[in-house]
Amino acid sequence: MVEGLRFAEMAAASDWIPTMAFVTAEAAKKPRGERVLAQLFARGCPVYEVSAALYQKAAATVTPQGLLVVMECRRKMLEDLTTGAPALWVVLDGVQDPGNAGTILRTADAAGATAFITLDETTDLFSDKALRASMGSLFHLPVVTNVSRGTFIRFAEEQGVKLFAAALTSTACLHFSADYRDPVALVLGQEGSGVSTEILEAAEPLYIPMVGQAESLNVSAAAAVLLYEALRQRRYGRADA
Repeated sequence: MVEGLRFAEMAAASDWIPTMAFVTAEAAKKPRGERVLAQLFARGCPVYEVSAALYQKAAATVTPQGLLVVMECRRKMLEDLTTGAPALWVVLDGVQDPGNAGTILRTADAAGATAFITLDETTDLFSDKALRASMGSLFHLPVVTNVSRGTFIRFAEEQGVKLFAAALTSTACLHFSADYRDPVALVLGQEGSGVSTEILEAAEPLYIPMVGQAESLNVSAAAAVLLYEALRQRRYGRADA
């Protein structure tokens, strides 16, 4: 469910399939609303005008903008990730907060990740809060959801993709000493307990140095640090190269 003018614009411009839309008379008269509706009509999407009171019952936002589009979910399979640019996968291992998950997805899109994968027990990327936090990046990246840890580990090994896991362990190395230029997957764990033992046994652990008094970084902040180090190395080369 995509709600609001900005999200509806991005959804209508994407190659995802809109199945139906609901609009209030007020939203339909606005120039942006008219343009989005024209795009939806051109794609054969049925649009239903509803009263403001009825729309309010369907809306998830506090101040709804009067336009809601129901999209057909587009999930990929792991096998769909075998072609294209060298892998830079972002993998969520049990991340529970939909706001964090959506923010990480948005950052992954901005930093040039090639796919976004969620493992078992991870929050739903298609929930309203995750979608809004992603700012529409869900429409731009291949997304694979609900993958078992064992299946993911085997697939990464078959594809020659190295696993890096954000973890504070005795064997972890500084995140900027790792080489991200080859095919890699960056795994981020649950906000409280971190990356699962099964993934840690298969991955090289990385830690982000902290010199202040904070106990830890928010998982979405950690994702940004790792992804932009990967972007720096891939786009500009390693400092020690």
